[in-house]
Amino acid sequence: MLCIVSLHSSNALAQYSKLPERVTNLPNFDKKLLHYGYFIGLNQYDFKFNYSKDYYTRQGFKDIAVTKKSGFNVGLVGSLRINEFLNLRLEPGLSYSTRDLIYPENVAFTSESDRLRELKSTYIHVPLVLKISMRRINNIRPYLLAGISTDFNLSSNEKNLDDNYSNQFRVVTQSFNYEIGFGVDFYLFYFKFSPSIRGIFSMQNELIPDGLLDQLPDGDPNSPWTGNILKLLSRGIAINFTFE
Repeated sequence: MLCIVSLHSSNALAQYSKLPERVTNLPNFDKKLLHYGYFIGLNQYDFKFNYSKDYYTRQGFKDIAVTKKSGFNVGLVGSLRINEFLNLRLEPGLSYSTRDLIYPENVAFTSESDRLRELKSTYIHVPLVLKISMRRINNIRPYLLAGISTDFNLSSNEKNLDDNYSNQFRVVTQSFNYEIGFGVDFYLFYFKFSPSIRGIFSMQNELIPDGLLDQLPDGDPNSPWTGNILKLLSRGIAINFTFE
């Protein structure tokens, strides 16, 4: 029996010795002080509503529904090495998204089409993110992301004098967010490929209420579109594919 076991062990060692050694790709990539890249990806944005107390207490209250549609992201990456596990990253990019607001039937409108508002947003999105990397295992390295960002909405209509009575839903031009996410670095032969997913959460009210603000600083309280909304906050999810 001992001879049989020894023979099998010898064969196993012989086969193992014939296996090719695992090649470590880009072994010094993470030692660079600065490196750059670009990303492309997809997004999907939603809204969180905070309503007035009167709206909550009305009989038959229903939330405003949001139909989320997929958008896309594209941008650049600049990464500053802090130490072996921390990098500070600036990731300016362009994001496009579309959301439909569908108001409940219990809100009185003069026509059925007034229940729908389509919001097309084109953001210049500028995040400053801390990348927290785990220890590298062969050619794979997981990481976490946490940071803040600002958005410049080129489709905000903030300065438009027309409001929802003229079919114009207005939001602020600039907003601030916090972001959290995770991803994995794959070290390939010529470059590093990093898919990631992150959540983006607005920290401020983005709503511009109906009415001329120089005459009604708090907006028109009788507007069926904005009169019952205290806060409108964007929240989204982004899947990016980064090449460095």
